[in-house]
Amino acid sequence: MSLEKELEQRSGGICELCGSSEGLSALEVAPSDGSASQAIYVCSICSSQIQNPDTMDENHFNCLNDSMWSETPAVAVVSYRLLSAFGRQDLVEMMYMEEDIKEWADAGLPDENALVYKDSNGVILQAGDTVVITKDLDVKGTGFVAKRGTAVRNIGLVTNDSEHIEGRVNGVKIHILTKFLKKS
Repeated sequence: MSLEKELEQRSGGICELCGSSEGLSALEVAPSDGSASQAIYVCSICSSQIQNPDTMDENHFNCLNDSMWSETPAVAVVSYRLLSAFGRQDLVEMMYMEEDIKEWADAGLPDENALVYKDSNGVILQAGDTVVITKDLDVKGTGFVAKRGTAVRNIGLVTNDSEHIEGRVNGVKIHILTKFLKKS
């Protein structure tokens, strides 16, 4: 039996998180071995929001109040991770999971000590992104000004400081404060 068919049968043909029956597909819960026990059956809205955390709508996930009690470990793991991402510690603390399931759920959470780089608008920056400078900046030691509107492609993240990124402007590698940048 295929993974999709097995998940459809297990879920009764509805999203295992919100109960919708529109645009259903399998979503593997990392780390996964590809089995149905480590995947969930979700609608297109839940799937797209889980895969793009920047677009998550907390109101859509009010359904987690029910799905967090699922007897299916993969559903409980996803519920735990989403509730943690929304800062709903009150609901996370109410959940009961076996130790191995809790370890699986914790393995997918972001590292709390990891640096988060954000531009002037609060958008999270990743290595390789393209940003635009929002203010004319004097570049020390070079004798030129990085003009407002200049695109800085393929940025690098400074390892010990979330307020700086590295990038090339006029062929020169420089450090730029993130408060003077906008992700493009």
